[in-house]
Amino acid sequence: MYRFIFRPLLFLIDPEKAHHFTLNIISLIHKIPKIGTLFRYFFQSKDPRLERVVFGIKFNNPIGLAAGFDKNAKHIREFSNLGFGFVEIGTLTPRAQTGNAKKRVFRLTKDSALINRLGFNNDGVDEAVKRIKKVKGLIIGGNIGKNKDTLNSKSLEDYKYCFIKLHPYVDYFAINLSSPNTPGLRKLQKKKSLHKILSELKKLNLNFKIQKPILLKIDPDLNNQQLLDIISVVRETKIDGVIASNTTTKRNNLKSEIDLVSQKGGLSGKPLLKRSTEVINFLHKKSNGSFPIIGVGGIHSPNDAIEKIRAGASLIQLYTGFIYEGPFLIKKINKAIIRELNNINQNN
Repeated sequence: MYRFIFRPLLFLIDPEKAHHFTLNIISLIHKIPKIGTLFRYFFQSKDPRLERVVFGIKFNNPIGLAAGFDKNAKHIREFSNLGFGFVEIGTLTPRAQTGNAKKRVFRLTKDSALINRLGFNNDGVDEAVKRIKKVKGLIIGGNIGKNKDTLNSKSLEDYKYCFIKLHPYVDYFAINLSSPNTPGLRKLQKKKSLHKILSELKKLNLNFKIQKPILLKIDPDLNNQQLLDIISVVRETKIDGVIASNTTTKRNNLKSEIDLVSQKGGLSGKPLLKRSTEVINFLHKKSNGSFPIIGVGGIHSPNDAIEKIRAGASLIQLYTGFIYEGPFLIKKINKAIIRELNNINQNN
C-alpha cells in the first residue's frame, strides 16, 4: 500500500516539504486514543532472537532510525511504535541554525536515492533536551556536531557542550565529523584532530557517574589507509564503536538526470549500499572485530540488511530506504534476521 499509494503522493511534493508533512501526519495520527497500541501491533517485532547487547546496551531489535530523520527529537515515541529498536536524534549543535539555503534536498527516483545539503539545520541541543527529558524507556542516540560558524580549531568546545547537555538523557553518542554539508568538517577526521576530539570526550565521559558509549560516524569516501587510521584511533582512545557510514560525495554510475546528479551534497540510498558494506567489512576484518559497528547506507530490502550484518555490523540503521520502501521494511528485515539465525543454527 505504501509503495503504490502513499509514496507516489508524497513524491509529488518537494522532498523536504514531504518529510515535514509526513512527520506532522505521524504526530497527528498518534493523538488518536489507542493508535500507538495499534501501530505497535502492526509494526513491532517482539522475539528474543532479535535482542542484542551492544556496547553494554540491550536492544529489543537491531534496527535503528539513522540521524537526520528526527533531528529535533520530536517524534521518538512514534518511530518506536513503527518498530525501530532505537532512534538516533540530531545532528544537534550548541546553537540553533537554519542550515544551508533551500532548495537543499533532491530526490533521485531512478536511483532510489537522495542528495541533501541540509547543513545541520536544527533547533539547538537545549531544545532537544527539553523534549527527550519526557521520553522514558526507549533507546536514544545523540548525534552531535559543530555549528557552521565555529572554526575547526574551536570545534571541540561545540562537541563538549552538546555532550554535557545530552549526557543524562541519551543512551549513546554519535560523533559526527563526516557530514559533507558543513564546510571543512571532514578535515576533523584526520588522525591528529580525530584523536584529540575523541580523547577529550572520553575524558569528559569519566566525569559522569554512568559513562555513555561514544561512537564515531565516518564517511564512506575514506581510503583504506584512512580507515586503518580510524581503527588505530578507536583503539587508542578506547571509544566504543563506529557508525559506517555517512553520505557520499561521489556520483558513480547514476541513472538520474544530470541536473539532479550534479547537485552538491551527500548522496544516500541504493548507490551507497556497496561502498558502505565494503567499509564495514574492511573495518571488521582489519580490527579483528574488536569494536561494534552500526551499519547504515543503502538498505532498501531485507537482503541489504543481512549483507551489512554478514559484513560485520552489530546493528543497522535506516534512512533513505525507509522513505522509499515504507515502515513495513522494518518488520520485513526483522523477520529476515530471524530466518538467518535459524539457518545458522540448523547448519551448526
